[in-house]
Amino acid sequence: MLKRNVNGILLFNKPIDVSSNAALQRVKRLFQARKAGHTGSLDKLASGLLPICLGEATKISNFLLMADKYYETTLTLGATTLTGDSEGEILQTRPTDNITHEQIEKAVQSFLGSSEQIPPMYSALKHQGQPLYKLARQGKTIERKARIITIYDIEIQSLIDNYLSIKVHCSKGTYIRTLAEDIGEALGCGAFVSRLHRIGVGNYWDMVDYATLEQQTSMEELDKLLIPMQTAISHWPKVDLSTELAYYIKQGQAVQTSQAPADGWVQLFSGELFLGIGQVLEDGKVTPKRLINYN
Repeated sequence: MLKRNVNGILLFNKPIDVSSNAALQRVKRLFQARKAGHTGSLDKLASGLLPICLGEATKISNFLLMADKYYETTLTLGATTLTGDSEGEILQTRPTDNITHEQIEKAVQSFLGSSEQIPPMYSALKHQGQPLYKLARQGKTIERKARIITIYDIEIQSLIDNYLSIKVHCSKGTYIRTLAEDIGEALGCGAFVSRLHRIGVGNYWDMVDYATLEQQTSMEELDKLLIPMQTAISHWPKVDLSTELAYYIKQGQAVQTSQAPADGWVQLFSGELFLGIGQVLEDGKVTPKRLINYN
């Protein structure tokens, strides 16, 4: 099959029971894309927003990895599992009869702010090239470094029997399964994730499912579902370069422009054309960091 140089971001609604890599390969085949990558794995149990970068958009995928995430999740209270979700065997059960809504509200709110979180063994993080979940399935436990994560907001949506549904706004690298286990321990009853749906990544909220992709009758129609790659960094300052300055930037040279902010990352444009990502140096010049090749 002939591969295409197609550039853009697809906001894909990953279904449950499909791995993030399998979803990526499906989309890549459908678009006949030469190059593609996703921006942060979702477990097979999880569904929801998985931004997939096609072509040159893969050059800015790392900045989507850094973006805040938004989830809707249901916790099953009163039990813990080996994996922290409903796929693992139950390790322990405890009663939930005496837990009040006020106790749940207090426990949930106690996790707001920054804290250290140790990634679970059942995760895609790698140790010496091997995913931790594969080692966990072999009965091995590897020491993991705690990472700083931030929970910006937790909203209780419903409590039906022992099923607690919450909405979470968190920083990159946050494991919702670990958060669920921690909430369960704070309540003294244990908990695991029985449903997880990612509803937002950064400033992205809309999603396209696979059925919609398959309904498109041409590559032109498929391509209309892609969004411009620069939308991933639209919150950065925009520097519009003259034709002459754009030429030097494309040669990899730093340039002086009055449009540049004092420091930080910037979007580089020449008129309507997105050139890539730049960074302001200490001397005030803008240097290219990731340039887009449209050939």
